[in-house]
Amino acid sequence: MLRTIQLGYSNARLEAFNNRTKVTIRMAYNFHHVDNLTAPITLRCGGLDIRLPQPTI
Repeated sequence: MLRTIQLGYSNARLEAFNNRTKVTIRMAYNFHHVDNLTAPITLRCGGLDIRLPQPTI
């Protein structure tokens, strides 16, 4: 705890990660395999910037 105060870190990032994980688990409640649960968690919390294709006009 002292090290956290000295360095000026907060646990906001950790709390945000935990919240995202909990929400994803709630969304994936009916999944039957663990692999089907870990994929959305990896996509949401992995930091990937996935751009969907935009229609051309």
